[in-house]
Amino acid sequence: MASTTNHSNTTSLSASTVVAGTAGHVDHGKSSLVRALTGIDPDRLREEREREMTIDLGFAWLGLPGGLSLSVIDVPGHERFIKNMLAGVGGIDLALLVIAADEGPMPQTAEHLAILDLLDIQHGIVVLTKRDLVDAEWLELVTEETRERLAGASLADAPIVAVDSLSRAGLDNLIAQIDQLASALPVRSTAGRARLPVDRAFTVAGFGTVVTGTLSGGPLEVGQEIELAPGGIRSRIRGLQSHGRKTNRALPGSRTAVNLTGVDREAVHRGDVLTTPGWLRPTALLDARLRVVADAPAPLEQNEPIDVFVGAAESSGHLTLLDTEHLSPGADGWVQIRLDQPIAAVAGDHFIIRRASPSQTLGGGRIVDTQPRRHRRFRNDVLQNLETRSTGTTEERLVQLLADGPIELRTLAERLSIDLDSARSSVASVDDLVAPLGPGDDVPLAPNRLIIRRDRLESERLSIVNLLRDYHRRWPLRRGMPREEIKSRITIRGRAADALLQSLAAEVSIADLGSLIALPDHQIALSQDQQRRAGAYLAALAAEPVSPPAPDAFGVDPDLLAAMAELGQVVRIADGVVYGVDELAQIERQVREIIDERESITLAEFRDVFGTSRKYAQAVLEYFDQQRVTR
Repeated sequence: MASTTNHSNTTSLSASTVVAGTAGHVDHGKSSLVRALTGIDPDRLREEREREMTIDLGFAWLGLPGGLSLSVIDVPGHERFIKNMLAGVGGIDLALLVIAADEGPMPQTAEHLAILDLLDIQHGIVVLTKRDLVDAEWLELVTEETRERLAGASLADAPIVAVDSLSRAGLDNLIAQIDQLASALPVRSTAGRARLPVDRAFTVAGFGTVVTGTLSGGPLEVGQEIELAPGGIRSRIRGLQSHGRKTNRALPGSRTAVNLTGVDREAVHRGDVLTTPGWLRPTALLDARLRVVADAPAPLEQNEPIDVFVGAAESSGHLTLLDTEHLSPGADGWVQIRLDQPIAAVAGDHFIIRRASPSQTLGGGRIVDTQPRRHRRFRNDVLQNLETRSTGTTEERLVQLLADGPIELRTLAERLSIDLDSARSSVASVDDLVAPLGPGDDVPLAPNRLIIRRDRLESERLSIVNLLRDYHRRWPLRRGMPREEIKSRITIRGRAADALLQSLAAEVSIADLGSLIALPDHQIALSQDQQRRAGAYLAALAAEPVSPPAPDAFGVDPDLLAAMAELGQVVRIADGVVYGVDELAQIERQVREIIDERESITLAEFRDVFGTSRKYAQAVLEYFDQQRVTR
């Protein structure tokens, strides 16, 4: 992968990288500010330079006095390119809200500020550019107006710094403010799964496809296998770059370029997420808390068509309002978002919704579940569950997620937006409420280990015990209930149902008999009348050991015959052909002696030696073939 600077060394980037994003009205000097701060022109497209207007995302970087590295994402200010702006600001740590001192706050200032607020960007600096074009009195008026506009927003307390990008007046103060703010930001965790929302994809001659984005969650390393979600394309990392330097390892917080092996440029799209394989499942259904912007033109209605933006991804869709008939401007509520195209997202991600025509930001919020069931509206239990998933502790959310049934540990981690070790710790901390499902004492718990709530486990245990008790009452002569019939009668399905039966067998709540399941104390018990009929039939079999009579001639019905077989008294070797166990064993011994002497036995020889008919000779020899006596 080609480098844009003269650095020849290969490094491992430190975690001390902060990502800033610009915001603000068109032609208020965002790109000029970035150029003045970093010495890098963020307008990479020829059309941008010709029109002197940012169209797509631009990128630059600089080193801060305190030792941190600052990545800067420059976004377009024109309302026609708001989608490109949204693709850039999703992963930033702090915002640089740019307002031209000679114009003051403008329409796109307000929309960009609203977007930053909806994305819960808590850290930022307001930069008043073009200060040399106004006098001190005007600058003070613009500063006061700006502070008023910030009231109530996430950046309400942001410092306001006036600069001039051409003369560089005020830039030292701005850099000092950025450095102070960046140094106070919380340290990013590096223990999770890597996620890089793709905001650019291009081809480098001799290297192939390169994707860029802001890395979060966990590190990426050269040679690592990755997956592009939601498409499921697998690849390996050929090379990594950040800030124009090659690196073997990139850590969360860095603007990162990833060179992929064996992936066509056309297969990668803005909004794809580069991540570790096998965990980030595509979704077209989201549970979320939505806040409507105060200046929305009208309330949001049930089934409202919307465009949804998550990270760098975009999809059209519709709203289901779960707790209200309509959502008024400035109000918030629980919604389920139905997407027309699947995306890759996790709980905790922020989102923006817009109306396509006329183009306008309607609101935004935070996702609480990416793999929900479809909800019916106005259900108190659904709303309570959503509240827990939104505001509860990790342990409370874990227990609540399991209300729907057993979930694999790795899926729990995904839906809780935590790593596997944290998921294991959370399971252990509430072991009075949840438990691993299935046999085994794997420590640590395997990623595919199912976890179940203990109250659900007890409920299913009672259900299965009652099923078996009723089955044994209705069919006392049967050894057990077919396993598949039990699985069809309980609410847990698939692999979890088998794991549940294994767990119950391990604690001796049930007896696992292979294809049958029984209560541990169940025994086949014949009534006096059944014992009389069975005894008469066994006597008849002993009297006619080679040409046995049919069972129905002695009142032995199929259930009684099955019970006699379970008790080891008879063997059914073909339709309508039943032998006593002792009698069949004697025939087998004689047949083995004949084979030892003659090396084989024919049907005619069997018939003649035992003095029986062809019917019985054929049935016995075919049975012995199946049992590998005569083979």
